[in-house]
Amino acid sequence: MTCRGLRQEDILALAEKATESLKNAIAPYSGFRVGAAILSSDGRVFTGANIENYSLTLVACAERVALFKALSEGAREFKAIAIACHTGDYCYPCGICRQALYEFAPEIKVMLVSEKGIKMPSIKELLPFPFVK
Repeated sequence: MTCRGLRQEDILALAEKATESLKNAIAPYSGFRVGAAILSSDGRVFTGANIENYSLTLVACAERVALFKALSEGAREFKAIAIACHTGDYCYPCGICRQALYEFAPEIKVMLVSEKGIKMPSIKELLPFPFVK
């Protein structure tokens, strides 16, 4: 299993980080816990977990938490993001996360982690018609 210059051990390590970050999810309303780990081009890994709020419009998805954490720490180029959820099945990013990933990381590989294995679509496959200026 390879992914644009990522070795299999890198893929598995990123998948493990995403799965580990599930423990930090705050999902008292939906019960749907998601973890993410994004790998910057300089080798740093940033994790995120979904965070729910009374006002559901203020929910922060794991993917955007990881992405924004990376951006706020100065990362600007990304190789891959791994996404895992507590169900053990594939967890696709929502439309808002797809748009954010496309805007800040248009070449990123998305790693969908499940008990069945890892799927690796590109963000362009997940969002074929992004909003662009």
